[in-house]
Amino acid sequence: MTGSEDRRRQMLDRIRSALDDGTPQHVREARVRERLGGASPHLVPERARGGAAEMRAIFTEHLAAQSATVVSVASAAEVPAAVAGYLRGNNLPMRLRLGGDARLSALPWSREPALTLERGAARADDEVALSHAASAVAETGTLILASGPDNPVTLNFLPDTHIVVVDAQSLKGHYEAALEAARQHMGATGLPRTLNFISGPSRSADIGGKPVLGAHGPRRLCVIIVG
Repeated sequence: MTGSEDRRRQMLDRIRSALDDGTPQHVREARVRERLGGASPHLVPERARGGAAEMRAIFTEHLAAQSATVVSVASAAEVPAAVAGYLRGNNLPMRLRLGGDARLSALPWSREPALTLERGAARADDEVALSHAASAVAETGTLILASGPDNPVTLNFLPDTHIVVVDAQSLKGHYEAALEAARQHMGATGLPRTLNFISGPSRSADIGGKPVLGAHGPRRLCVIIVG
């Protein structure tokens, strides 16, 4: 044992000794389990307690205030047309970079032959990325994206334009519910090491106090709500 390790052990021993009231260890552990199991829920703001329609409206309002575009479609089959329409409307390249997300892969892309799909992590020359959100938070207009081969994290940062598809049923009022929805979405694999919380295009006002879009990521964000 090195000198630093010995000093650390002595310090921890003194802390344990000072906290020891004679209670057996198994009793302490039982108290901790009881306290964790009976923990009260976090405070949820009133604006995050409404119905689905109200939460959708708040979500859309927040994103629009952050210069994002929100498009609603009735079904997933309409996503390719919504993507193509957004790109044409903004005079953007009809080439998309996306990961291996099964839901995005299953969409009827053949209905939009002008679109070119390329798979894998984003590259420096990619201008448009397409991702699928694990869930979303209405109270702040925030998308939660889980990193991994299905939706590589580079898609969130490298291309100038980011299009994100989110299922209406995964849109929750507050963060606690949205995180639980993301956990359920990931299933047996569990949450990844990285979750990205996106509330609009990248912006910064570090220089001269003037807001600049695209400072640290995409300058355009399009959110397509399905359902």
